[in-house]
Amino acid sequence: MFKRMDHVGVVVHDIDATLKTYCDQLGFKLLERVEIPEQKVVAAFLDGGNSTIELISPTDAESGTARFLANRGEGTHHVCYEVDDIQAALAMLRDQGVRLIDETPRQGVHGLVAFIHPKAANGLMIEVLQKAHK
Repeated sequence: MFKRMDHVGVVVHDIDATLKTYCDQLGFKLLERVEIPEQKVVAAFLDGGNSTIELISPTDAESGTARFLANRGEGTHHVCYEVDDIQAALAMLRDQGVRLIDETPRQGVHGLVAFIHPKAANGLMIEVLQKAHK
């Protein structure tokens, strides 16, 4: 079902300061920075060679990301895996009794996404991504 790991999502308080650390000190390259109003976050995707990190920072104190930060602090938020067919992947997960946050896919930055509940994967939130065709 999973083709490959696409990225690791990391929640941070201050995306500008974190970008400075990751790019200037750690050597990552900024691929893109996007505001996602419907999720009340700003995200930055960083190239780390053969891996990608998504930095996520809340733009609203009432957002889910802000609540995550308040409860757990900065750090790993999710791991994203790419699939060819997100509808088929979600159907298979449902058939296996996997608890989902998103029963139907929603539009993400790079395609359709849905999240597996962290309680279904020993505390790790997993994002399922069907990339948009370019």
